[in-house]
Amino acid sequence: MVDIFKKCFDFPDAKFVKASGLYPFFKAMEASFGTTVYYEGKPVVMIGSNNYLGLTSHPKVIQRAKEAIDQLGTGCTGSRCLNGNTVLHDRLEEKLAALVGKEEALVFATGFLTNLGTIGCLADPESDVILSDAENHASIIEGCRLSKAQVVTYRHNDMLDLQNKLKEIPSEKGCLIVTDGVFSMTGDILNLPELVAVKKTFPEARLFLDDAHGLGVLGAKGEGTAGHFGLTKEVDLIMGTFSKSFASIGGFVAGESDVIDYIRHKARAFMFSAAMPPASVATVLGCLEVLEEEPWRLENLRKNIRIIKNGFEKMGLAYLPSDTPIISVFVGDEGKAFTLVKDLFEHGIFVTPVCYPAVPFGQALLRTSYMATHTEKELDKALEVFAKLAPQYGILRNQVEIPKELTHRTQTYSFDALLQGA
Repeated sequence: MVDIFKKCFDFPDAKFVKASGLYPFFKAMEASFGTTVYYEGKPVVMIGSNNYLGLTSHPKVIQRAKEAIDQLGTGCTGSRCLNGNTVLHDRLEEKLAALVGKEEALVFATGFLTNLGTIGCLADPESDVILSDAENHASIIEGCRLSKAQVVTYRHNDMLDLQNKLKEIPSEKGCLIVTDGVFSMTGDILNLPELVAVKKTFPEARLFLDDAHGLGVLGAKGEGTAGHFGLTKEVDLIMGTFSKSFASIGGFVAGESDVIDYIRHKARAFMFSAAMPPASVATVLGCLEVLEEEPWRLENLRKNIRIIKNGFEKMGLAYLPSDTPIISVFVGDEGKAFTLVKDLFEHGIFVTPVCYPAVPFGQALLRTSYMATHTEKELDKALEVFAKLAPQYGILRNQVEIPKELTHRTQTYSFDALLQGA
């Protein structure tokens, strides 16, 4: 018998990076005012957050959280199905269902648990197949594993490959297509119109859309990817999280009432997890209020995305095109990425690195992300620092070649070609 902890003692990766002085993770934030955060007393412009609407410090949102604590205390101390349900949970589910255009919604304690529980209980080991985009989030991957159903991966956003994989599924099998709406590392938007076109040729297949990074970002009212394309009715289940645009923690899934009721009584990640604390639920309710009352936030978010893209384009930066707040910069070498993150931080800019295994080895990125509340002065500072450091680190387009699989990311085909199998 060997010591099960041996792998822990022999794990060199983090120790090596820490020894180099370049370890970029687990920085302890002292204070946050949305776009500006403080580390060791130093103010830093935050362009590495998922706080897309800038609501974490909104007065109404904070007030709603305080009121919930006064009314219901700090925690529910039990699962939703036993003692942990509140009027706030029920109200939030009604609001979310209305936002995404579905009959009913179910709130989980976290977004990860939402995917784990929903996918895990819907797909059966013997009778079902899951078709999963190659760049889906880790929580989707774990949900697929938990289900123990057969999982078939199709090339990222490639609807011809999806169609070919669908053709191979035996007629007696059930099928769940699972995909992100906005892909978290690169900001890619799902080619939902073509996916729906393919799906219509396989009427028994069902579609699960993880819109963690699409809610509060896409759509006329922030309703997400399906609303953005006007295809809400074509998506069977819409999942979302509260840890991005909605300034809290938790997640939900929305769909037909019978399906949601099944998940409510079958998803172990829901049934055996404590409920979201009242303050967290109230925070999301407050965010939904603000989203309705302050439509300028969506407009400002999109304006800020254009400012950054124009600035990156003008300086010739090697960035990945995106129409979302997630705009990643290609670096390549992992060590260079860690060094650049440290240098940016010392210049007052907080950015997060994306390295193996989140991306293929040697294709490290800097994941920059933006908020509705970033001022032009803050964005100008970020652009100024990138313009200063980019040539030194060789991350201009004339200095580095971005791999084709990153630059040609969305496979587009006409529906006629898809029908012909072209």
